[in-house]
Formats: sequence, structure tokens, C-alpha cells
Amino acid sequence: MAKILLLEDDTSLNRGISLKLEKEGYEVLSAAGVSRAEEMFRENEVALIISDITMEDGDGLEFCRNIRRTSDVHLIFLTALDQEVDIVNGYDAGADDYITKPFSLMVLISKVNALMRRIGQDQEEHGQILVSGSIRVQCREMRVYKEETEILLSKKEMQLLLHFLEYPKQIISKEQILEAVWDMDGQFVDDNTVPVTISRLKKKIAGEEDYEYIKNVRGLGYLWTAEVAKK
Repeated sequence: MAKILLLEDDTSLNRGISLKLEKEGYEVLSAAGVSRAEEMFRENEVALIISDITMEDGDGLEFCRNIRRTSDVHLIFLTALDQEVDIVNGYDAGADDYITKPFSLMVLISKVNALMRRIGQDQEEHGQILVSGSIRVQCREMRVYKEETEILLSKKEMQLLLHFLEYPKQIISKEQILEAVWDMDGQFVDDNTVPVTISRLKKKIAGEEDYEYIKNVRGLGYLWTAEVAKK
């Protein structure tokens, strides 16, 4: 049974989310503060973290940054902070997804289930290596390298990169990316989610190289411009 760590200081909301997740078959580790959440994370093998940002005893963003120093566990922010800068800060801290309050509980559960399916798919990867230009992806280890330098990507950035590499030199629409990477039709996803994540990915894989791997095709979508070889 997969364990989900829920960090939410609103008691009634915490209980409501916990009960729904448990009905879906997950084991929920419930925390009302950052210190307790950190303790639970150290003591358990957690598959996913759902975290608020503003709490009495700490900051969810800093909590996420601390987690990212030692772990690539999936993390979803669930918060009332809904400005564009807040969303960008959330992804910059290392979040895989960002949901703003008020929210639909069914949408949250849908996102959690989709993420858990992708975790399972990641674990079943068969060791394939993908090479495109100076980019190399070792699928079993879920590691990305530019020449010999490792590039650290969030789970969403990794999923986005793998989707591009699966369809090189093909225009992929924003809607196709939402369906493939976020496993949603886009109805409940912020308009900035795809471009913000693509922008972050482009910066990380560019380095000092002048080559543009991801091209924005105006009005149509996005294009991975290099050939991809499988080894």
C-alpha cells in the first residue's frame, strides 16, 4: 500500500482529504505542521507528499527544498496562494504539481491516481538509454546528463522530457502535453503550467550550448528539434 504524507494544518480539510485517500486504497500519514511532517518523512518510505505552503510552524516551500536535497519523491502543493509568482515559486522549489484552493476533491484524487500510475510506470522502465544531441537519459535510473554533467529535473520535467523524446521532430500541442504528462484534459490545470514547466526544462538542458532543443511553434504547440537514438 503506497504511503502519502499529507501536510495540512486545517484540521477538517486534513481529515477530509485523508479519508478520501484512504478510501482510494492509500495509507495516509497526516501532519499538521512542518516538524511533524519532516519526522514522518524520515521514518517512512513515502511515495507522495501533498503539502500546504503557509503554516504556523514553518514554510511549505522551505520544507520542499529540504526534501529535494535528499529525495526526488513526488510532491504536490495544495495552497490558497494562487498568484503566478506563487505558482512559479512552487515549481522552483521542486514541486511536481501545484493545486490552488478552493479545489475539487475529485480533481485532487484524479491527479494523485494519475501520479501513482506514472510512478509505477517509472519503476517498470527497462533500462533503456535515450540520446539526443548532447542529452542522454538513463531511463532505469531516471537520470539526465548533458555530456557528462548530470542535470537535476523534477518529476514533471522528467516526464515532459521523456514525452518529447518519444515524439521527436513532431509538433505536440499543449492539450496533448496536458493529457500525457498531467493525465488531465486541462480543465483544472492553470494556463501557465505547461509553458512554465517547458521554460524551466529548456533552461536546464540548454547550459552553454546554443542549440535549441525545444521550439515553440506559434499557435500549434512545441517541437523537439533533434533526432533521438535508443540504446
